[in-house]
Amino acid sequence: MLVGAAGGAFSALFGVGGGVVMVPLLIFLCGYGSRAATATSLAAIGIVALWGVIAYGVMGDVNWVLGALIGIPALLGVVVGVRVRGRVSAVVISRAFAVVLVAAAVLLVVNP
Repeated sequence: MLVGAAGGAFSALFGVGGGVVMVPLLIFLCGYGSRAATATSLAAIGIVALWGVIAYGVMGDVNWVLGALIGIPALLGVVVGVRVRGRVSAVVISRAFAVVLVAAAVLLVVNP
């Protein structure tokens, strides 16, 4: 439950996919393998995203056109990502994820 609460809070506060928080926590706190952590996180994120859209939508903060322009192509990205994930080792995926997180952190520090 802690993993879900942390993922939801970060998702709502920072607009990040809760997976940025949930995947590492599922791996290190719950002992999941990286593939199972990713899949479980995606299932949870769907629920979190729906609730977030409803909450922000009620407040009038959702740009529906931009959301569709980002979300629809993202579906193709999911298909590609799942196929790549099945062919690349968990170590490579974990290291690539770490590089992305560090790069995002540096960008946020340099250009807040």
